[in-house]
Amino acid sequence: MNLSFFDQFSSPSLLGIPLILVAMTFPALLLPSPDNRWVTNRLSTLQLWFINLITKQLMTPLNKEGHKWALILTSLMIFLLLINLLGLLPYTFTPTTQLSMNLALAFPLWLATLLTGLRNQPSTSLGHLLPEGTPTLLIPALVLIETTSLLIRPLALGVRLTANLTAGHLLIQLISTATVALFSTMPAVSLLTLLVLFLLTILEVAVAMIQAYVFVLLLSLYLQENI
Repeated sequence: MNLSFFDQFSSPSLLGIPLILVAMTFPALLLPSPDNRWVTNRLSTLQLWFINLITKQLMTPLNKEGHKWALILTSLMIFLLLINLLGLLPYTFTPTTQLSMNLALAFPLWLATLLTGLRNQPSTSLGHLLPEGTPTLLIPALVLIETTSLLIRPLALGVRLTANLTAGHLLIQLISTATVALFSTMPAVSLLTLLVLFLLTILEVAVAMIQAYVFVLLLSLYLQENI
């Protein structure tokens, strides 16, 4: 019984070929195809408005140097948002529940922000490891603590996204299983759990959107420290 709950997180395969790449590229098919005109219909208008809103939210705290990252961060935000939301549909697979994928997204981008700071302003970037006015006796300990907190950032990004989505999917499956099991014996309780399932699904839609935003927002904050 316990294993069946976690089967939804195993990567699907067809004839021994993993389909995770198909699950990752499918959201791109939902975006409107490019056209010669800027605005073709209401869907493209809504898409442009949403992209503009995301870009504005992410780029406002950054200076002009950070605006070079607009395409990367906005594309990552839309990618994570579509994957998280599509993963809430029945009989679908959510790639962002895989820690390996989330770390593969978090680590290179975090490393890029770190290397950008070390290249452009090495003194300021290294200065984050030692707060101003630190007593001499505490300097070795604080440098060690700040270095550890710096190196653990990509792990925290990946684990946060994985844990939140995995917990939500497990809760939905547990409550939906209870709803079906109680329907024949206690219909009233089954209807109550169905209501809870509906509310939980709405909550998980919000969580899917918030986690995608938090993932990219933290990357933009890391970038802000290094430019």
